[in-house]
Amino acid sequence: MHLYRTQHGIYLHTDLWYRLPDLEWDGLIAHEDLQGYLAHIAGTYMAAAAPAADSILAPIGTQEVWAAGVTYFRSRTARMEESKDAGGGSFYDRVYAAERPEIFFKATPQRVAHPGQGMHLRSDSKWMVPEPELTLVINPKGEVIGYTIGNDLSCRDIEGENPLYLPQAKCFKLCAAIGPCLRITRDLLPPETKIQITISRSGESVFSGETPISQLKRTPSELAGFLYRDNTFPTGALLMTGTGIVPGDEFTLNSGDVVAITIDGIGTLVNPIG
Repeated sequence: MHLYRTQHGIYLHTDLWYRLPDLEWDGLIAHEDLQGYLAHIAGTYMAAAAPAADSILAPIGTQEVWAAGVTYFRSRTARMEESKDAGGGSFYDRVYAAERPEIFFKATPQRVAHPGQGMHLRSDSKWMVPEPELTLVINPKGEVIGYTIGNDLSCRDIEGENPLYLPQAKCFKLCAAIGPCLRITRDLLPPETKIQITISRSGESVFSGETPISQLKRTPSELAGFLYRDNTFPTGALLMTGTGIVPGDEFTLNSGDVVAITIDGIGTLVNPIG
């Protein structure tokens, strides 16, 4: 089941489309049995017309967006390379193998780009990359109730200069994109589920890559557990789980590039770069 937030209300997509009653998004995320409720909708409501593609909004209400880092071996290697001159290379090696994961704050809802909306290039960064990430949907109880696609736009030069600059490298206006929908399920996604990314420039692909989520070192429940440890999220949270696809050191995003991220079973998130 796929849940969409749009300019004209909330829609459920199974084999057919259904428009939900006028409910608040936050209330849905906090529902005691969201999967059961949506199954009831699909079993009793009349089908509706599909929402227009340009009406789809980021599937977020008041939830904070957090992120986990160095959860794939490829990400560990890239972080070590970019920070070695600053003496921070061993930090990333140690956190990859540590019991406690790296978890950091990524964005408030106002900093999240909708599907199709432009993301922002920092004026003081010369090395920026998108990071395609499976993103967990977590209810107020800390239960993983679904998944979506996240783009963790990152400034590799700022983070590499000094690990203490991580908040500036990660959190700024339109620094994250989420969508196009939530896949609501309490089941783990199959390990062969692929994350794919294509970056286009002037209509031509300049980078593409893919990775299966089987390469993710930590489980969704483990990451959610650390995020919620001694913390509260009254309306739930979104947690990006890290990236296993990192462009080469020679690559940086340009204004006008278009980033398309696809995850099997969820869909495709497309955002231009401003």
